[in-house]
Amino acid sequence: MKKKVLKRNCVFRFKRFERKAYSVFNSMHKSVSIGVVATCMLTLAHSTETAAQTVSVPQHFAAEDSIAEQLLDEVTVTASRTETPLSRTTKIVAVITRDEIAQAPVQSVEDLLNYVAGVDVVQRGGHGVQADISLRGGSADQTAVLLNGVNLSNSHTGHYSFDVPVNLSDIERIEILHGPAALIFGSSAFSGGINIVTRRSADVPAPVKATLEAGSYKLIGAEARGEAQIGKTFGSLSVRRSSSDGYIANSDYEIYNALWQTRWKPSQNSRLDFMTGYNKKQYGANTFYSAAYPNQYERTSSVMGAVNGVFGNKLKFIPQLYWNRHYDRFDLIKDSLRGRNYHRSDTYGANIMFRYTSRFGDSHFGGEARREEIISSALGKSLANEHGKYKKYDSRTNANIVFEHTYVMQKFVFSAGALANYNTLQDDKLRFYPSLSASFRPIHTLRLVTSWSRSSRLPTFTDLYYTTETHNANETLQAETSESFDLSADYQCKFFTAVLTGYLMKGRNMIDWVRSPGETKWASWNHTTVDKQGIEATVRFPLRSLSRFFDESSALTISYAKMFQDCNTEGLESRYTLNYLRDKFTASIKHNITENFHASWNLRYQNRMGEFTLYQSGVNTGRLTPYDPFTILDLRLWYDLGKITVKVDLNNIFDRRYYDIGNVPQAGFWAIAGISYGI
Repeated sequence: MKKKVLKRNCVFRFKRFERKAYSVFNSMHKSVSIGVVATCMLTLAHSTETAAQTVSVPQHFAAEDSIAEQLLDEVTVTASRTETPLSRTTKIVAVITRDEIAQAPVQSVEDLLNYVAGVDVVQRGGHGVQADISLRGGSADQTAVLLNGVNLSNSHTGHYSFDVPVNLSDIERIEILHGPAALIFGSSAFSGGINIVTRRSADVPAPVKATLEAGSYKLIGAEARGEAQIGKTFGSLSVRRSSSDGYIANSDYEIYNALWQTRWKPSQNSRLDFMTGYNKKQYGANTFYSAAYPNQYERTSSVMGAVNGVFGNKLKFIPQLYWNRHYDRFDLIKDSLRGRNYHRSDTYGANIMFRYTSRFGDSHFGGEARREEIISSALGKSLANEHGKYKKYDSRTNANIVFEHTYVMQKFVFSAGALANYNTLQDDKLRFYPSLSASFRPIHTLRLVTSWSRSSRLPTFTDLYYTTETHNANETLQAETSESFDLSADYQCKFFTAVLTGYLMKGRNMIDWVRSPGETKWASWNHTTVDKQGIEATVRFPLRSLSRFFDESSALTISYAKMFQDCNTEGLESRYTLNYLRDKFTASIKHNITENFHASWNLRYQNRMGEFTLYQSGVNTGRLTPYDPFTILDLRLWYDLGKITVKVDLNNIFDRRYYDIGNVPQAGFWAIAGISYGI
């Protein structure tokens, strides 16, 4: 394991993980104590390794601890714009690493998140066509989605928040923070946030790589990725195309992704990052939004660009600029003008953050301005002068000021802060969202973490304006608010690691789409009260400790999440809020079969609450049908020949028929084979 010499000849080494390839981070859907104090938005660390990394600690902290050896976890991840040692954190997140992504039998980020027990993935199509990702019983609109700290959450509708121009081969890790997180992600992080962190360093044996795939339902995929390091500048470009005829009628898709990144690192304490990406999809939307219309079709595209940097040492200056544009053409009936909608949404943002380190701790302060606009044929207020197919327009501005201070005292870490928010959609009031968190390490193997926070979310433009043949919107919707309390215990030893979290969450004015039994139209609605209580647990066992047959990366991971929900609204059919996961169990085991032949098994069990009106051949039967629990088993087999890797994915091995959301059937057994070549 690496050693890194810091100033004053103080050496920090990995006491528990030295010469070991396994750790709590080398497992799917785990919860871990992160290596950075959460302050504003997630952003990319300047680390060059995920499997092993050291952290530079300010001199005065080393003096305060009065020790030469620091107990550091094997991986440092970021939940802020600057890095902070693990011993100074007060947050717990779930982390999916690069190796786990490469080993999982998935085609998209949405597929991958299915294996995280605390995440609810409501798929409407296969392989990332469209999915609603939510945390702790929330909706997709309540989850902030970020790419390298850039908030790409879609103000049009959360259905499109994962139209992110990133390929799986680009990703270094995915960080998932559960619970209200306004202080970290901004006011849009009502139930938590997901940050996708990409690779920005030339540390792989094959800087140029190509992949070809083929599978059931005429699936074809091709991807190419290249990266290069020239002096102090790193650059990468990845492109991918995938398509399928679909597993049922009108479920075909075609997806394009491209991402270009550049990092300039003039010094150890400074860097400047630039990225731009393009995503395009077209797909059959069989019963996606209304089971009465099985021939819906959708065409979307998005383009984004961002520049951010980190400068300074004791006082760090962290600026960020970003822009994201999303196009959508929706056909209620494919290739028919009836019910056709056009939308174009734009999001512009600028953040400026500072971090100051002193003998009193770390202080983070700064602000964000975010502008959200939509021009549409259906959403917004009528334009005086129409622009072609666009007849309506609306916009709003969010402004945030954030401050947080973290104080460390031996085994105890305390953090307090608040976000002040102003938006033009509500009245002219400045709203405050405070956060308190603390961690305590009574012994070196046990860490206790607790937090309390508040957050809020504005309704999307769809919530406010989408009145059509199938929906009735409500322009008087109120913003949602939430308050959450968490308590976690994280235990790590040689033979296993375990994390247990309990939480209480209070929601007010929760936004949903509902209808009374027998009605055909959905209506946007505020539930006055929705309260939640739940637990999340993860245990990981390294198999190497059981038998020498297994390599050091072999492991068994078991996770379970259970939630109870109390809502003051009864007798309504809910599209999102009341259709929550009561139970989700996941188990994964990765092991070697021979030296170069490996297998990754992933099992999940889900039990969803709520009911949906059953449609047959597009006709409303008038019967409310509860969701059936289901169990899915996936397998990836791969053979590594060095430059060449051959893989086979077998998804839904037992061909289980199931629903994530009413009347939208999910795919049965699906086989995919692929080959990758790197130079």
